[in-house]
Amino acid sequence: MIRKATLILFLFIFCSVLGVKAQQVKATSSGLKFSISFDKSVHQSDITGRVYLMISKNNRREPKNQVGLTGVPFWGMNVEKLAPGDQAFINDQVFGYPLESISEIPAGEYYIQGFINVYTEFKRSDGHTLWMHKDNWEGQNWRRGEGNLFSNVKKVYLDPSKSEIIKLICNNSNPAVEIPDDSKMVKRVRIKSKLLSDFWGQPMYLGATVLLPDGYDENPDEFYPVNYQHGHFSLGVPFGFRDPDAPSASSRRSNQEFTDFWMSDDCPPLIAIKILHPCPYYDDSYAVNSPNVGPYDDAIAQELIPLLEEKFRIISQPYARILSGGSTGGWIALAQQIFHPDFYGGVFSLCADPVDFHYYQIVDIYKDKNAYYRENEWFRVERPNTRSTDGNIRTTMANENLYELVVGDKNRSGGQWDIWEAAYSPIGPDGYPMRVWDKRTGEINHAVAEQWKNYDLHEYLKNNWSVIGNDLKGKLFLYTGDMDSFYLNNAMELLEGFLKETKDPYFDGHIEYGRKKPHCYGPRGIELVKMIADQVNRNVID
Repeated sequence: MIRKATLILFLFIFCSVLGVKAQQVKATSSGLKFSISFDKSVHQSDITGRVYLMISKNNRREPKNQVGLTGVPFWGMNVEKLAPGDQAFINDQVFGYPLESISEIPAGEYYIQGFINVYTEFKRSDGHTLWMHKDNWEGQNWRRGEGNLFSNVKKVYLDPSKSEIIKLICNNSNPAVEIPDDSKMVKRVRIKSKLLSDFWGQPMYLGATVLLPDGYDENPDEFYPVNYQHGHFSLGVPFGFRDPDAPSASSRRSNQEFTDFWMSDDCPPLIAIKILHPCPYYDDSYAVNSPNVGPYDDAIAQELIPLLEEKFRIISQPYARILSGGSTGGWIALAQQIFHPDFYGGVFSLCADPVDFHYYQIVDIYKDKNAYYRENEWFRVERPNTRSTDGNIRTTMANENLYELVVGDKNRSGGQWDIWEAAYSPIGPDGYPMRVWDKRTGEINHAVAEQWKNYDLHEYLKNNWSVIGNDLKGKLFLYTGDMDSFYLNNAMELLEGFLKETKDPYFDGHIEYGRKKPHCYGPRGIELVKMIADQVNRNVID
């Protein structure tokens, strides 16, 4: 009898729970929804990737071009084998930024747009299979990634309290990127990397944009020093040189003052080369050998640089190879000099990304508990991410990380924080990078943080100075604003403290802070070219 009563009670509770769950499903399945599909005319096969919904109060630009860290609301979700004509539904359970749910949309009139980020299957040599957007020389920009789909903009009245399905059909496809033709002074190189292709299980490419000095063709016996530039992917010409043989549209960001200097007798003879190495995680790879990103350092050093120095009349000696870059490029250029101390003859590193992870921007990943907040007994304070030179906060750490999470989970946003994790972290069980902190909460994983020390440049220099110090003497020229927009001066000051205490040898370089200067302070253009030439001359004398 007791067992029968117990069974009846259990069935009653079980059915009650089912009833609650049924109500929850019904509640979440009602209300406002957006249906996103694609037309067979623009993509004939199934799609594994990510779909987005974007809304805006204005139509000055398409909503997809208004999305950003401080931009309009959007929501994203993964799809697997979505067939032409099938619908993916964005409902109130789909995570978004800066509004977490579509239920938070104030009732009103909006311009809306759907988008599909198409992923490619990568069967890597380490045995992991990953789905990511494959870069096709657009610099890992999902908005203009080749083959990505988007709908026409639709003007609608939205009211989250009402049950309605709004359909968006992605019947437009991004075209392939047009690579400018070579000219007399500007050459473009794109090579298939065997090392990277073997690692990723897909054809992978490296490249370069080469600016030749005036008179290069007229002096076939002359060889030149080279400035290897690192930074974000761009098909633009180094230093903003205005190519006289290029269409005006291709030169809209050019620098006429520098162009006049480059063509004058005052310009030291020099070849300038922008290294291009986009990867599945970002518009550049950080030029490191990484478990997640692959052997980009080896590919650049063993495949690309030798080809460039064979193809162009470059002085293939350490004294004549000078590195430069700003921000991302500032870190890469500095890391290349440090990891290859006797291959390069100097580095001009501007506003480098964090060079000491005790100040990973403003977070100490080795000691802090949370990246997004500082905890006190009764309250917590949000950590800033960007600031103005007067100290005003523009965005928080949580803002940018949550934005990236909506663009893509598993480090697939193409964003800054995601590439850092991809470059520095070990591989997770699913084949994607291990998080140094929880993307939703900011809670730091100190076991992962410890493994980042291989890429902590300050840590590396401290541990290896007795071996590499002599090869780095007189080669490090570092610049940052003391009000860097991303707090990068803090990490630089820690590195400076070490370098200025070095002995046997003393580093004998230069570290400079721009008073109240933001990101990205340091010498550029004409000034930088002259400084590079001076460094080459010093190397020759030494």
